[in-house]
Amino acid sequence: MSELLTLKYTVHGDNFTGAGEASVSMKRELRQLGFDANVIRRAAIAMYEGEINMVIHAEGGEAEVIISEDRIEIILRDEGPGIANVELAMKDGFSTAQDNIRALGFGAGMGLPNMKRYSDDMRIETEIGKGTTVYMTILSDSPKNAL
Repeated sequence: MSELLTLKYTVHGDNFTGAGEASVSMKRELRQLGFDANVIRRAAIAMYEGEINMVIHAEGGEAEVIISEDRIEIILRDEGPGIANVELAMKDGFSTAQDNIRALGFGAGMGLPNMKRYSDDMRIETEIGKGTTVYMTILSDSPKNAL
């Protein structure tokens, strides 16, 4: 696998039954490419958490996955409301999800913290009223793969 493979997905807002389809598809591709199970698990968790955030908070968005031999880059873009306080949003348990979302079992405030926890690098660009882009990198030779 010397070339890069790029996968693109559309995440639809308010579609909780379809949430996770992109992470499942990505996981299947990574398995076929022969990635280590722990790398696949970390990428799938990070991707799924991002998908759920786009469904809950941003009325959907786009996910792009760039795969190379030594890394998986995940880029999540939405045109949602933006994140007012990134530092606060990164705290375990902090959530702005409405009660009806929590009643469905989502919105526990672990999305961004888990995305950070399962990636080797994560960067957030956000603008209120314009949207958010999250960049995550999962390295194939990371010490986190032993988790």
